[in-house]
Amino acid sequence: MWFPDDDQQVPWQRFLDEVAEAGYEWIELGPYGYLPTDPARLTEETGRRGLTVSAGTVFTSLHRGPEVWDATWEHVSQVAELTRAMNAGHLVVIPSFWRDDKTAELIEPPTLTAEQWRHLSTGMERLGREVRERFGLDIVVHPHADTHIDTEENVARFLDATDAGLVNLCLDTGHYAYCGGDSVKLIETYGERIGYLHLKQVDPEILADVVKNGVPFGPAVQRGVMCEPPNGVPELGPVLTAAQNLDVDLFAIVEQDMYPCPPGRPFPIAERTRRFLRSCGA
Repeated sequence: MWFPDDDQQVPWQRFLDEVAEAGYEWIELGPYGYLPTDPARLTEETGRRGLTVSAGTVFTSLHRGPEVWDATWEHVSQVAELTRAMNAGHLVVIPSFWRDDKTAELIEPPTLTAEQWRHLSTGMERLGREVRERFGLDIVVHPHADTHIDTEENVARFLDATDAGLVNLCLDTGHYAYCGGDSVKLIETYGERIGYLHLKQVDPEILADVVKNGVPFGPAVQRGVMCEPPNGVPELGPVLTAAQNLDVDLFAIVEQDMYPCPPGRPFPIAERTRRFLRSCGA
């Protein structure tokens, strides 16, 4: 689910039904407004399907400086309020794309200036502090394709510039591999900063063509760059082993970027992926 309202996505009722039928017990809120935003109704809808919410998701552009704080906080506080009401503990924070998320048009430079890096790191620390103090939630920042926190170099720069007591990572294994990163190495190097996981894979052959031809992320997804495990990279068994060696409790949300796709396609993939991850010891 990429957008709050899109006729190329299945209705939220079907989404919840299929998640439960596929054997999963936890979900994220996803794009705010896709699922019901009334806590009482959402609690009823998830509860009768045996589902619990682990996190909400917000989008930020904090590299643009203090002038975007008020608009950012308006969005974040709205999502955080619902996340807290659902007794979840995390906010997944996705940096803004430097391409338009529907047209793939370039909307700002893909690299940040030194000043923008300072705005990003100090803004995320402020966000982590405010979200914890006001809502009791922890933020986990999601390195993502076509954002400024993407490659190994940029992820390390971001982590080194931020306070571990305020800001940690949501490691998305698919996005990190898409951007050339090694998830096991990241877990082993920055284990104390891994606060949350998104488990997915990329097709290495499609990815090679995407990189060679500079294909934007949206069109790359339409080509099938995010694929069903165990057909891609990274190998998820070693990722899970590395995460388990941290000896901490981590949520691991199963995902596959498939927008847009036929409405009947995700469900069998979700069932097979859950069985596969269980076979890896998850």
